[in-house]
This record gives sequence, structure tokens and C-alpha cells, in this order.
Amino acid sequence: MEVEYQMSERHACRLVGLGRSTHRYRLRKAGRDSELRTRLKELAAKRMRFGYRRLTAMLVREGMPANHKRVYRLYREEGLAMRIRQRRRIHWKGMVTRPAATRPNERWSIDFVSDCVSPGKMIRMLTIVDECTRECPAIEVDTSLGGLRVRRVLDRIVSARGRPEAIVLDNGPEFRGRALAAWSEERGVRLEFIQPGKPVQNAYVESFNGRLRDECLNANWFTSLNDARCKIESWRQDYNQQRPHSSLDYLPPAEFARTQAEMSA
Repeated sequence: MEVEYQMSERHACRLVGLGRSTHRYRLRKAGRDSELRTRLKELAAKRMRFGYRRLTAMLVREGMPANHKRVYRLYREEGLAMRIRQRRRIHWKGMVTRPAATRPNERWSIDFVSDCVSPGKMIRMLTIVDECTRECPAIEVDTSLGGLRVRRVLDRIVSARGRPEAIVLDNGPEFRGRALAAWSEERGVRLEFIQPGKPVQNAYVESFNGRLRDECLNANWFTSLNDARCKIESWRQDYNQQRPHSSLDYLPPAEFARTQAEMSA
């Protein structure tokens, strides 16, 4: 109004019934929000499956003057809120519960995930999660993964970060075979099999698999096995090093693991 009708700020504010201090505050607020708004839009475009809380954590890690209320306001103003399909909760009877892991390598969870590459060839992924730190030490990708391959993958991880006390897994033939049973005896690792048909008892890796599918598998088109391996490994590195984890006070798993190591030193 001031520019269009060439009138003073005082006169314009009087006409619309707005205090001059309020008018100036809104101008300052818009200026302060400009940089944050721009960076928020950039992050949201890159990480389309992130909500405002996870985006807030990333902005804070970058040193931006952000809090969740301010980010939520900008998030809504920019129309960045995504529609989330509400999942029907399933309540299992007779569920076996375990105490939460409190130390790295106290308990790992492992599972398989399937997907396909062009032109329709199926691939399988062996996913492994540390239940304490939520780190994913490996995602093994191939067209076929048997018990001996699982054993070699576990040996590779153990040589790099030590052996777990226990591994939680389902009753698939790759896990129930002789290869893994012999490995557990040789390594002194306890195998904790969940009840058949109750994947909720392996909730940590099931949750991880959901993130993997939502943020990586559904977001990419794999042209070959090698292409799938490269993109999945890139996502795994980002998950460990950059992605804020809501169960870890929005720290990435690798950073949380470092804090755990420092506390126990």
C-alpha cells in the first residue's frame, strides 16, 4: 500500500488499523525467515519422505537458527506437508518381549527384503541392524542369498566391529540351515528365533526395512544389479552418517554410536 499509493508508513498503518511496531516486526520476521525458508525447501526437495521434525534436526545440525515450531510454520506455509497413510495397528497375542539392548553389539537383528531390477529380475537384500545404536553395518544385495553367504557376510562384519552377543532372526530356511547354526556355535553367538508369523517380534529390523523401502527402493529405478548395489549402499551410508533417527533424539546412528563409545571409555 505504501508503494502503490505513495503514502507514508504512518498513514498506511492508520488506514488498515495496524500498529507501526507490528508492521515493522512482520517485516523483520519475514527477513529472518528468508534464509531458513530457502534451505528448508531445498532439504524437503532432496528428502521428500522426511517430515518437519527430521528436517528440523538436519537444519539444526547445519547451524541454522531453527526450532520445530518455526520450521513447522514454514513447512505448512510452503505446502511441504506430505500425506501419510495411516497404518492399521496389529496387536499380537502371546508376544514375546525382550529387554531393550543397552550396549553396541549386544543384539543384532537380521532379515531379508526383496525388490526387482529392470527388466523384472528379482533381487534380495540381507539387512542387519544393531538394536542399540540402530546402525546398519551392511546390506548385502544379490539375486540369491543362501546360508553360506549369510555366514560370510556376518564374518565380514564381525571382523570389522566385533561379534554380537545375540542375533534376532525369523525362521527362514537360510537362517535355519546348518551353515548359520555351525557359525553361531563357533563364534559363541546366541540365535534368538522369533515365533513363526510374528515379524513384530523382530521390530527393529522390520522398522529399518520399512525406511529402506520407503526412502530408497520405492524412490529409485534400478537398471541392473550393480546399479542397485551402488544406490542401496549410498542410502545405507547416508542412513548411518546423516539421517536423523527419531529414537536416538534425532542423532544419526553413527554419531549416537560415537557418544556411546565415549561414555563407556
